[in-house]
Amino acid sequence: MLKIISIAALALAVSSCASVENILNASDKMPSTPETMIAINAKKGLVTMQSPHSVQDTADKLAAIIESKGMKVFARVDHQKNAQSVDLTLRPTQVIMFGNPKAGTPLMQCEQSVAIDLPQKILISEDADKKVWLSYNNPEYLKNRHNIKGCDTEIANISKALNSVSKAAIAK
Repeated sequence: MLKIISIAALALAVSSCASVENILNASDKMPSTPETMIAINAKKGLVTMQSPHSVQDTADKLAAIIESKGMKVFARVDHQKNAQSVDLTLRPTQVIMFGNPKAGTPLMQCEQSVAIDLPQKILISEDADKKVWLSYNNPEYLKNRHNIKGCDTEIANISKALNSVSKAAIAK
């Protein structure tokens, strides 16, 4: 009886992996329409917007806007350049890490584990169809991930700030 249960469990595990692989591969083959990309990323806890600018221009604009709002850019990672430095290729992909202790500290006071997701990060990347996307962690996702209670004002303020700088960066 134990052998039958073990074989059944193994068969279920293998079929589950195949199903997950099919789902993941299917999403890679889906067209990157704004609606599709936004919906896929929303399920991942990301807010995503399409940019009419190149990755470089969007990232430059975003960094300037962040600094003009009194926030600090802590780092800017150019994953494409890093890949090239080891003879690998990658489409344009940059991450800007930024923040303001006036916004982040109260959130960490509510739930210190959120510090793993701070400072805030915004990803700017180009897909296979040459479309440029700007994405960041949805603060509601972080609220759920870290079980943050009693900090709705802080979450709302961070949401507003992320939305504001992102929309400004992709504006024509």
